[in-house]
Amino acid sequence: MTLEHLVANYGSFGLFVGASLEGEASAMLGGILSHQHLIEFWPAIIALALGSFLADQVFFLLGHGWRNSAIVRSVQGSAAGGRVLTTFNAHPNLFAFSLRFLYGLRMAGAVTIGTTNFPWLRFILLNALSAFIWALAWVTLGYVCGQALAPLFERLSGYSHFIWAGIAVILCVVFVSVMVSKRRRCQRLKARD
Repeated sequence: MTLEHLVANYGSFGLFVGASLEGEASAMLGGILSHQHLIEFWPAIIALALGSFLADQVFFLLGHGWRNSAIVRSVQGSAAGGRVLTTFNAHPNLFAFSLRFLYGLRMAGAVTIGTTNFPWLRFILLNALSAFIWALAWVTLGYVCGQALAPLFERLSGYSHFIWAGIAVILCVVFVSVMVSKRRRCQRLKARD
């Protein structure tokens, strides 16, 4: 199974899942793949916008429905949660709209907004508009960069199995490293208090 086959059969769904879990890298990849004619431009944008929108809605609902749970309290008690609440209180609509563009605050932001009295319908509208603009910007950037990266993809297409395996290993290592780093940081903060 080649890279082209995987993307042609699962491309939009893969972008949808990628936007839900990670974000910018998946969106940029959507633009690059669109430039390679492996995915159409607008379906890539729609899949990415929907994945990102739904993930933020889930986090908002988590904050809204389980505001007294240990998970939500830990998110709010984090350094990111404290910054989110301070910024949100100053400019709630602007913050709810721009949340997606604030690196490292997306999950904590949506959960924290969910714990406030911010209207759900307003969050849906701001989140949908923001998700569309975000997807359009990143896919366009990836599309433009795709021209520069096209020769690389052509040379690597015969090695797609190894590339996918390497990407999976790298993602696992990065994920574990981030989790260990966060745990150590939390332990250091608790030790200081």
